[in-house]
Amino acid sequence: MRKLSRALGATTLAAGLVVAGATSASAHVTVTPSTTAAGAYTLLTMGVPHGCEGSSTTKVSIQMPEQIIAVTPSVNPGWDVEKVMEDLPEPVEDGHGGEYTERVAEVVYTAKEPLPDGLRDAFELSLKLPEAEGETLAFPAVQECEEGETGWVQLPAEGQSADELEYPAPSIVLTAAEAEGDAPAEDEAADTEQAAAADGGATTTSDTGSGTSAVSWIALVLGAGGLALGLLAFLRSRPQN
Repeated sequence: MRKLSRALGATTLAAGLVVAGATSASAHVTVTPSTTAAGAYTLLTMGVPHGCEGSSTTKVSIQMPEQIIAVTPSVNPGWDVEKVMEDLPEPVEDGHGGEYTERVAEVVYTAKEPLPDGLRDAFELSLKLPEAEGETLAFPAVQECEEGETGWVQLPAEGQSADELEYPAPSIVLTAAEAEGDAPAEDEAADTEQAAAADGGATTTSDTGSGTSAVSWIALVLGAGGLALGLLAFLRSRPQN
């Protein structure tokens, strides 16, 4: 019994430590990306799980890494949102024939009504990740409250884990770029039809439909003929009075 009690006690203690660690981690302002693939478009969800020492949250300012140029914040019904712009040293092509002369340096959410300490909220930011596999992108955030503020801005030193920091800045690590996938089935079908038309004489969708229709009519005629022959044979086999 003593061994069983000790084992149960050790298990309970280990579980308690795991829960405590999870609670501590969840108490931070966090960032959750829809993808971390280098060069991909991602949707970042910034989570605010509590206030400042029990005080309600009134504003959250999220700083953007220097590599990020354009950001599209999602509208949150309970907050006003503002993009703080910063001039670029040199223009950057936008990929659509134009160029950027400034970038989004910060996104600021201001609460229409203070967010109580016991409630959480989240903000979504759409942006394109830089093409730098293995690089860490930090999004330092300053949480202002009715009383006091908390700066989630600490960055780990080389060889240090963010888990060791009291107020770590939300961050992500870029992974390998996504491989180019195969074209969707409908696109492949369209390409096939276009290639066939270019070759000339290829069967199109409408031709296939006509061919199927013709086969159906032939089958129907043959079936009717077989039915007629069967009926004639039946009449001949009947005894004559």
